[in-house]
Amino acid sequence: MTESSSDHHDFDRRLEKGDEQALAALFALHRERLWRTVNFRLDHRLRGRVDPDDVLQEGYLAAAQRIGHYKDLDSRSPFLWLRMIVNQTMIDVHRLHLGAQMRDANREVAIQGPHYSQTTCTSLAIQLVGSLTSPSRAAVRGEMVEQVEQAISEMDPIDQEVLALRHFEELTNSEVAEELCIEQKAASIRYIRAIKRLKEIMSHLPGFLSEDRDDG
Repeated sequence: MTESSSDHHDFDRRLEKGDEQALAALFALHRERLWRTVNFRLDHRLRGRVDPDDVLQEGYLAAAQRIGHYKDLDSRSPFLWLRMIVNQTMIDVHRLHLGAQMRDANREVAIQGPHYSQTTCTSLAIQLVGSLTSPSRAAVRGEMVEQVEQAISEMDPIDQEVLALRHFEELTNSEVAEELCIEQKAASIRYIRAIKRLKEIMSHLPGFLSEDRDDG
């Protein structure tokens, strides 16, 4: 569920005043969307060790502690502000659980900055392969993830992000544009281009589509 324009302004006004009831209502409204973000971005090595619901709870507590600074932020929708804090909470979770592994160049969990698309690429590959292959074919699926990740890495990093935000996190086009600091028209064009490129990638991966048909 997303906010209407009136809801957006109401939450914005109330959060600027430090209204914790508004924060609770905003979090409840977007909990499912935030869960999709955590589920998509959480490093695959933490599956089974970290519960996305626990990350959300920590994110909510962090937002409550920072609500007094909301009024000082640059223009940002209430939802994207909350999503930003949840993402920052995930950074802390990754650092806590992975530690030195995050600094290993060969196993880097890149959460933000210029390497952000690397994590997006990995998450995209895992989600795509996981939705199209049977768990009983774990070995084949592992090889497929590597193939798909390599192919997706050839896409423009911003197109990868647009695809992740629109298709897996289910942000609106305007939210994607705001999150990536691009025009809405550009976000829409990039999404269409990314979907087209993704279909091309899939069609050229030996056995990928056939695996999907076999499991059906």
